[in-house]
Amino acid sequence: MNRRRYLQSICCGAGVATAGCLETLVSGDSAAPEPVLDPPKDQQFDSEDIPYPAYGERLPDFTLPDPLRGRTVDTADLDETLLVTGFFATCPAECISLISRLTNVQAGIVEDGLTDATRFLAITFDPERDDAEALRAYGERLNVDFEAGNWHFLRPESVDRAEAVVDEKLGITFDRVGAGESSRLTEYDFIHLSVTFLRNPDGVVERAYRTDTPDPERLRSDVSAVVDAY
Repeated sequence: MNRRRYLQSICCGAGVATAGCLETLVSGDSAAPEPVLDPPKDQQFDSEDIPYPAYGERLPDFTLPDPLRGRTVDTADLDETLLVTGFFATCPAECISLISRLTNVQAGIVEDGLTDATRFLAITFDPERDDAEALRAYGERLNVDFEAGNWHFLRPESVDRAEAVVDEKLGITFDRVGAGESSRLTEYDFIHLSVTFLRNPDGVVERAYRTDTPDPERLRSDVSAVVDAY
């Protein structure tokens, strides 16, 4: 059964809703949603002690442009299961590994028939270099299935906006290194954290994979379990 309908049936009974129940369903001010997956066995600390959103916590909402699709994505409007990460396209190693594995997961999701229930949001924190042309070429090189329609490369409007969303909101820390203000844009790099969030349709973090080499089969299984619960 669809999880949301099941929860509503518990609140309202067999088709009869009290005024209080109706108010809760309309306002969304009921008890905070909980994750549907069991706690991760490899999370070493309590979620509140981790510097980025972790199991059971809400993933902060954000609004960013998708330059390849000519639209803006607002996560508050998305009721699909999300995989969210940060990267930059000229990263020589870690991001290639991470995005390649996520495209592998995307292929599995398509094969499983879960395309419409899942979205991938890959946010660049290097908007100076990662324009639409660069992002499309990067995606094609790493086998992103653009035709599936569930992959979004998001590009913050400015460096400050990238810091506000990726670093400050999501806790995917990054530091620009290797170039002064007068240097050419191509002469800098980033030291950064690699984290991918699995967010359920209620906005709650089911998993925060702290690695640039996530196991695609594990992610595929976790995504499938979350989608099935809704």
